[in-house]
Amino acid sequence: MAHPASLPGVLHLTDTLALGGAERVAVNLANLLPRDRYRIFFCATRSEGPLAQQLAPDVEKICLSRRWRFDLPALRRLIAFIRAHDIRLLHAHATALFVAAQASMFPPHPQVIWHDHFGRYATEERPVTLYRLLTRRAGGVISVNQPLADWAVNRLKLPSDRVWYVPNFVAEIAPAREDGARLDLPGVAGKRIVCVANLRPQKDHLTLVRALALVVEREPQAHLLLAGAISDQAHFAAIEEEIVKQKLDHHVTFLNEQQNVAPILRGCDIGVLSSASEGLPLALIEYGQAGLAAVATGVGQCPEVLDDGHAGIVVPPRDPAKLAEALLSLLASGERREALGEAFRQRVDSLYSPGPIIGQICRVYDLILPLTSA
Repeated sequence: MAHPASLPGVLHLTDTLALGGAERVAVNLANLLPRDRYRIFFCATRSEGPLAQQLAPDVEKICLSRRWRFDLPALRRLIAFIRAHDIRLLHAHATALFVAAQASMFPPHPQVIWHDHFGRYATEERPVTLYRLLTRRAGGVISVNQPLADWAVNRLKLPSDRVWYVPNFVAEIAPAREDGARLDLPGVAGKRIVCVANLRPQKDHLTLVRALALVVEREPQAHLLLAGAISDQAHFAAIEEEIVKQKLDHHVTFLNEQQNVAPILRGCDIGVLSSASEGLPLALIEYGQAGLAAVATGVGQCPEVLDDGHAGIVVPPRDPAKLAEALLSLLASGERREALGEAFRQRVDSLYSPGPIIGQICRVYDLILPLTSA
């Protein structure tokens, strides 16, 4: 067996360690990649955050405190760290690609893999010329959904054999649903709807609030719990205004940012995402882990995760009436919630658990890294 010092060093890079989807995927990968094949390190290029506490003890980390895109002192610290630890692969998540591409230009010239998590692809266009330039430094691209993989091939002109669609996964399996009764949540059992999503326009909470107004007309006990950080203050203000306008003050509770949503999910009955655009949302996979019946808009990889409606309900984006209809159908039938929740749990266990995804990531690494001596 190879001595650990002879194994290839892999450095995961994110801009921050805040409670975001891309950051959580990066931390999960760093924690679970096999230690008999790689030495794992972590870099937050701008700032740390709550997820720093979730990194495994053996993952050495560095924070560059980068202040702007081209921060020379931060780049020097990164290059020194790469050299000191003989790092041969930079796994750059989201916009950390910018600093990874810069670092790869200097000895020892580590390889770069870009992990594209961009969830706003349907509503926001990225600068293609800039990303073409940056991905010239990349040995490959991992995309969290098929449209992003297609974008890398068709717009960035990358070889198709260097672009991989690899789904997201959630690391921890949620405990039994019955434990959720211990958590004191607003609303009554059988009527709680939860949405785990940071409060920003892409997640389209306004459509969800308008749908809830239609739901409450027929199901007055329905209660919506919103778990997520305020990422856009103007959007948050618009949500609050809509809640007041729709007279839903007693039907909506803001739970704010949560480091662990599993206890909340175990105390709820329906998981919902009303996004206008998505990559492959971790929240949706978490709903399945918890055995929740789920409703999601047909954006990004959401239909695939819900098995095109066989493991949950898929509705059009920006359509409050269709969303309300789906929620009402689940609120009206505990049996249907249980059946869909169980089908969803089984699907997540088989397709979106760590084992299969880590295996895919390792195969990508082995294509990019030089052969390691035994």
